[in-house]
Order: sequence, then C-alpha cells, then structure tokens
Amino acid sequence: MKRPIVRPGAVVAFTLIMTACGSSTLDYPETRKVDQVDDYFGTEVADPYRWLEDDTSAETAAWVEAQNRVTNAYLAGVAGRDAIRSRLTSLWNYERFGVPERQGDLYVYSRNDGLQNQSVVYKTADLHGDGGVLLDPNVLSPDGTVALVDQAFTPDGRLMAYALSESGSDWREWRVRDVQSGEDLPDVVRWSKFAGAAWLPDRTGFFYSRYAEPGPDAELSGVNQNQQVFLHRLGTDQERDELVHTAPDRPDWGFSTGVTEDGRFLIVYQTEGTDPRNRVLVRDLTTADGEIAPFLDAFDAEYRIVGNDGETFYVLTDQGAPRKRLVAIDRDRPDPDQWDELIPEGAGRDVLSDVIMVDDRFIATWLVDAHGRLRVYMLDGRPERDIPLPGLGSVTGVTGHRADTEAFFGFESYTRPATIYRYTIASGEVEALREPELTFSPEDFVTEQVFYTSLDGTRVPMFISSKTGLEQHGENPTLLYGYGGFNISMTPAFSPATIAWLEMGGIYAVANLRGGGEYGRVWHDAGRLDQKQNVFDDFIAAAEYLITEDYTSTPRLAISGRSNGGLLVGASLTERPDLFGAAIAGVGVMDMLRFHEFTIGWAWTSDYGSSETREGFETLIAYSPLHNLKDGTAYPATLITTADHDDRVVPAHSFKFAATMQAAQGGPEPVLIRIETSAGHGAGKPVAKQIDQVTDEWAFLATELDVAVPADWDQPPS
Repeated sequence: MKRPIVRPGAVVAFTLIMTACGSSTLDYPETRKVDQVDDYFGTEVADPYRWLEDDTSAETAAWVEAQNRVTNAYLAGVAGRDAIRSRLTSLWNYERFGVPERQGDLYVYSRNDGLQNQSVVYKTADLHGDGGVLLDPNVLSPDGTVALVDQAFTPDGRLMAYALSESGSDWREWRVRDVQSGEDLPDVVRWSKFAGAAWLPDRTGFFYSRYAEPGPDAELSGVNQNQQVFLHRLGTDQERDELVHTAPDRPDWGFSTGVTEDGRFLIVYQTEGTDPRNRVLVRDLTTADGEIAPFLDAFDAEYRIVGNDGETFYVLTDQGAPRKRLVAIDRDRPDPDQWDELIPEGAGRDVLSDVIMVDDRFIATWLVDAHGRLRVYMLDGRPERDIPLPGLGSVTGVTGHRADTEAFFGFESYTRPATIYRYTIASGEVEALREPELTFSPEDFVTEQVFYTSLDGTRVPMFISSKTGLEQHGENPTLLYGYGGFNISMTPAFSPATIAWLEMGGIYAVANLRGGGEYGRVWHDAGRLDQKQNVFDDFIAAAEYLITEDYTSTPRLAISGRSNGGLLVGASLTERPDLFGAAIAGVGVMDMLRFHEFTIGWAWTSDYGSSETREGFETLIAYSPLHNLKDGTAYPATLITTADHDDRVVPAHSFKFAATMQAAQGGPEPVLIRIETSAGHGAGKPVAKQIDQVTDEWAFLATELDVAVPADWDQPPS
C-alpha cells in the first residue's frame, strides 16, 4: 500500500518570506515575487518566481551573485574546509588511463597525469611504451572549460573527427585532425548535440546529426527539436552539407548514425525523446541511388546493431526479452518469427547490457545484480569462456574491432579506480596494462551489497562502502545516493570524493532504484510515468533500512543525487523531511510542470509524462519538488547546486526551488544554493572545478552531520 500523498487543492499557493525563516540565522537575499498563476485543467498553480527562468537578465544575475555570497560566506566558516580541499587534491592526483582502442596501425587512449583539468588523447604503436600527444584539450582554454566530448576515427585510423564543448554545454563543435601530423583540417561543423559522427568508408566525409542554429540568447535555453542527419564532405563549408534524413512533421524525433565495419551500410537510429525504444533504418552505401529504408520499424523495443555479415545483422534487443538477447536478422526477413536467437535472455534477473564483435566472436557484458561480468561467445552463440574479473565492480568501455585479435576493457569499484586490461582472444589471457598508483590503500575499505524491501514488497539492491571494520552503532555519518530513471544503471564507480568521505568516517550507500536499468525493461517501467512514486518509495526505504540496521540515524543521514537524482532528492525531502539530516540536490529537475519548456526537456516526457495532459498533470503535481514545499515545515539542511551553462536541466529549476524553499523553511537548518559559473550539467567539468565542488559539499556535510575532519589532513598534499 502506498504512503498517503497530500494533493493540492483548487489553488496551489506559496507563502513568501523575503528574509531568514524559522530560527535560522542566515539572511537570505530578497527574492521578488510576481502574480503568475497557471491553470491546469481547472487547478490554479502559482509560479511567483517565474522571472528566474530568464537566466540572461540583469535581475537574475544579481540574484545569483547575492545567493552565492550567502553560500560562500557560510562555507568559508566551516572548520576544516581547507583540509578537505587539500586531501581531495591529493586523492585526485593519480595517473589514470582510458580504455585503449586500435585505430589503424596505432592504439589511441586517454591519460590524465592527475590534476590536469582535461584528459589528453595519446597515440602509440606500443602500449607498454610512452605515447605521443594526439590532442590536448587543456591548451584550448586557460581554465580547462573546453572539453573533448566525442571522437570518431576513419576505418584506416588516419583521420579523427572530434567534438568540443565549451563551459559544460551540450552543444558540440566538430573538427577533424590528421592523426599522423597532428594538424587540423579546416573543417568545422557546429550545432550538433546528442549524437556522434560516422565516417564514410573512403574517409571523404562523415555523417552527423544537428539542430537548427538557435536564435539570439536561445543557445542555452531554446527548445531543441527537429534534429536532422547531414553528410559533411571534407574540404567544404558546413552550409553545403547534404541533408540525408529528416522528419519535419515529427519534431520530437531524434536521429543518430553509424556505419557498419564492412563500410557497406549506413545505420540510422530514430528515437522519440529518451524512450529506449527505437526504429532502425538502413542505407546501402555501395549503390549510388541507395535510399534510407526502414529495417526494424515497429517501435516496440530497443534495437542496436552489433555487426553484420552481408545483409544479416546481429542485433542486441529487448524485443521478446525484457533483459535483452542477441539475435541474427536477415534484412529481407525482418519479422521476429524469422529471427535466429544467438544469445538468449539471461537467467534470473541478469541483463545482457552490451555486446561487441572481436576476432569473429561476441564479447558480452552482463549486469548481475548491478555489477559486471564478461563472457565470450562463438558466432553461433555457443559460450566459449568467462573473462575473469577481480571482484564486485563495473566493466567499463570494452573496445575492439571485428578484425582485431585482442580486446580491451576497464574494471573499477567504489574503492579502487579503473585498471585497464588487455584480453587476447585466442589464448584467453588477461593482462593488466595500467594499474594506477594511489595515495591510499584500497584494502582499508570494503563494499558490501545488501538487499532491502521497499514499501510494496519489492526487493531492491544497495551497495554500502565504508572503512574496513567500521562498527554499526547507529551513529555513522552516512551519504545515500540514488538516481532511479531513464533506464540508467547505478553500477560501482570510483571517485576520489568517495574515498575522502570514507576516510572521514562516513558510509557511502548507493541504492539501485526502480526506474533504472539494473534489471531490464520491467525495472525501468516500474519507476516511470504513473509509477514514478516507486522510485521515491525505494529511496525512502533505503534510508529507513540504513537506520533500522544501525548503520546511521536521522541526524547523521544525508541524501544526494544529480539531475533526475536531484529530482529524487527534492521529492524525498518534501515527502519525508523528518527522515534526513541533510540533503544535496545537484542540477535537479524541480519544476515538473514546466520542464518540457526548455532545451531538451520535452524529451523526458517518456519517463515523466507531461503536465499538458490531465493524467500527466495529476501525476506530476503529486510529487513535483517545487510544488510540494509547504510553508512552515522544518526541512533538513539543504545544499542545492547548479551551473550557469547547464543547457540540459536549466538552472531555473534550482533557482525557483531554492527561493521557494528558503521562504518555506520553518526550521533552523540552512537552505543554500551554489551556482557554478562557466560550467554545465557535469560532462567535461574541469578537475579543478570538480575538486572545488566536492570540497564545498563535504564541508557542508561535515558541519551539518557533525563529522570530524581527520587531523592528518591538515598537511598539504605531497
């Protein structure tokens, strides 16, 4: 049975207080209100801070500056903040590598020497030796805010198309580099988002997806619709690019492209928003008049082409298998009853999360209770062997081409950064190529997986990391993290920030909530649309489990999440403000009635629904964080974080939520907002800015959860 949720009456109103609330000693900036009221199917909803949606206005800029002054003054007074920054800097300062991939006669990989703002791309003929720099994003901006966000190589490895993003924006600008000389060609392609590049087999050009150039002042906030596929020919201006595919009558359709390894087929994937289901279209590039034709057109499942033999395509799909399977489909006989199943759906709740082809075999990544396993299969689907992995963790970035005789992958956990491995297909040998040298001992920490019961009886997994031998006495400072949406799985991932928190005596817990992809399509569907409340119930049940099992207590329990996870935090603290001691809500979707009005927000209606329908409105208003803040409620200490260049979840969500929560706060705890400049949703964020943000978050938690900073952190990093 669901917990009762208080629904709004005919009028949803906000009581606005312009200064400090309750017994709080903070003097919040005055926030002007306007008489904005919207009518949703007969229900009037006030939106007094609508003006904060204009992130280019002078008044909004002044409000941002005033809020940052309050937050910075608060954080500057935290004892041990400098020591936290010092320790984080030391922990971040280790050499780390990306998973290499063979491109022509060379291997290409990324490397960061420790504190470089952006990782550098290297090329080498020998992975045991030192490589030469192919592309260093750090030289492109003095503050590291220009990031490399994508790259695509020609089949012979001689040219690299690479995409750059500025200040964290989702907009990407494509350029082309000669791999041998390291020089750029004159080509520049702009206004691309949410899609990569796919080269013609003769390397004369590449396919890419783009939107129309935004109007003045709309680059960060204008709605992104009507995506189109173009072919850019090298040596020509973008204005002359060939329009390859478009759907002008369906502005919500998005397109991404790929070219099969044999160079014969262009693959066009058509999606609708963030719905995992898609259509697949194919164009034969070997014929001069080849048209893009539907191949898998039912829009009934998720499909991804893994490889092909002629017109037989190997497809990873959840059609007929909610946890996915691999099938062979003849292009001329695409009906499901004509498919040949190669790798069936896994046993129990195992998910076939990824498949690549290497040396005429399939290497499959399985997700087993949210952690990774690797298995090799023959072309006919017969299992050949398991690839041994070192423990409870995540497989990252398996790479290789069908003609290669080796594959590469990374493996990491919450307490151990990624080690890079080479797997030799013929012998089955696994070689550790790169193991990071660390300033801490992973053996000092332990991660366990537990299972708890949610409100409706659903069994939910959770990872809990702590110092080895930490006692469960009910008073450990604990940070509970979650996401729960968009079919995204929360698998073990390393961060120096986690190690610092554990060294502070903290517990770090990650709950694998419904709405994610941990158990396939059914798990995702159980946490979206009118089932979204299950996600919040799962998260609240995780918090209650941590308290009941004596890991922690309410005054020492904090919750955290980003983006859809920021929504999770906002909804959870409005539903159960009594359960948490502190909350950090990062770049959250807080206004569930208007998220679809900005940039790519309309695409999220596949997970959330929309306030433009009566059913959607009734579902969304029930949990929308902005609209469920109640005046006079004692909310836990809350730090809201956002960025001025976030063009995915626009900062207005956080601005309006912060202003409303500050006014509503009926208790003594602070409600702060930290607004980063020259930053976006998070991708490509410079290391220096990452350290700055975690320093402030851990300083906030140290104060609010009464956490002692270790004495030896007073020393500067070595």
